[in-house]
Amino acid sequence: MTKDGTERLGAAERAQEAGVAAPGRGGRMSRQRKRDAVLRLLRGEDLETVSRSLGVTAATLSGWRDAFLAAGEASLASRPAEGEELESERLKARLGEMLLERELLEAKIAALEAGRPLARRRSRP
Repeated sequence: MTKDGTERLGAAERAQEAGVAAPGRGGRMSRQRKRDAVLRLLRGEDLETVSRSLGVTAATLSGWRDAFLAAGEASLASRPAEGEELESERLKARLGEMLLERELLEAKIAALEAGRPLARRRSRP
């Protein structure tokens, strides 16, 4: 209620009085409604018309459209060929095996050299 005794209308009531469909609960719209709004724009409907009919700003609608188109563009990106990816994984695994084998051989060499009869030894004090 305002000071003069009239009732203050909320956003949903104002939208309904103006003949505009109010956004979903709490001012939020579902993904399906956003998608439908963007498709209306892409089919050629006027931005202002769609904006008024949904009760959202033109900037919001433009943002939804841009996000929708960006996601579509990203899905068209080509991935590396499956054969190349498999070969890369095989080579990485082989490299790991060879590095482990090298470390084991170095440890074995160090152990064998430590037990050699002619190995350098410290003189006893």
